[in-house]
Amino acid sequence: MPQPWTTILAILALGVVYVLIPRVTDVFSRFRTAKRLRCPETEREAVVSFDARQAAYTSAWGHPVLRVQDCSLWPERKGCGQSCSKLPERAMQEKFDRSSFDKAIDSF
Repeated sequence: MPQPWTTILAILALGVVYVLIPRVTDVFSRFRTAKRLRCPETEREAVVSFDARQAAYTSAWGHPVLRVQDCSLWPERKGCGQSCSKLPERAMQEKFDRSSFDKAIDSF
């Protein structure tokens, strides 16, 4: 008969494998590409890239905490309040790959 702590460790390991890892992976994949959204402060369209690693890490303990990594409006709005990170995800449209993000920045 196994020790009780062995059973507890097995349950925790299963929880990590079947709950935590899929959740963290899902959040990382959703926020690893740049998103087009309307800036809540300027009401202009912006292409925003979020820190996917931090979002994934914080999602392990609840809602992901988003931090803006790059924004097409930053040359003139670098010190903004990053209120776009509090927008619901459905307000963040159209994913971009990195080359599209660079093209969008050059067009501004």
